[in-house]
Amino acid sequence: MTNPIDYPALVALMARVGYDDEAAAYHGSLCGALCRQKPEEVDPVALLDEVESHPEAGDRAALLALRDETLGSLTDLQSAFAPMLPDDDASLADRAAALGAWCEGFLYGLAGRIKLNLRECSEEVREIVKDLTEFTRSSLDSGDDDEGEENAYAELVEYIRVGAQLVFMELHPRHGAPGASPTIH
Repeated sequence: MTNPIDYPALVALMARVGYDDEAAAYHGSLCGALCRQKPEEVDPVALLDEVESHPEAGDRAALLALRDETLGSLTDLQSAFAPMLPDDDASLADRAAALGAWCEGFLYGLAGRIKLNLRECSEEVREIVKDLTEFTRSSLDSGDDDEGEENAYAELVEYIRVGAQLVFMELHPRHGAPGASPTIH
């Protein structure tokens, strides 16, 4: 069994395979794709999109392991899921930029192969998608209240964590047709 992939390992993996965007965007797109497709249909190499080279066998295995780990965490309603983002030792500006990139990636993955008709989704999913869209457009206001900004960032991460799981539970093919209301305790 391999060790779980953390954010620094994801950054290194993305660099090795030639992925130039923010590593968080890749994880977001993987999460979005897992919300819409059966896991075996989500090719983590295809999500690399603009990469010209083909990953080596070890890197492909790491991408598949990341897909499986991510799926496992999305299905764990005991709060195991978290968007892969830089640790707290990174600047707040870098973490906020990565959070926006994760949201953009999630929306990309969600809109991928299978057309998403938001009118068939619950109000909660429509609101989450709308909010994630807004998060991709926002920027960090550098003010005097560092603690307040840290708290706001933490609240956004928590909202995205829970929101992604709600979207997964409603839209994932294993859990029924769009519009089904999951019960999460």
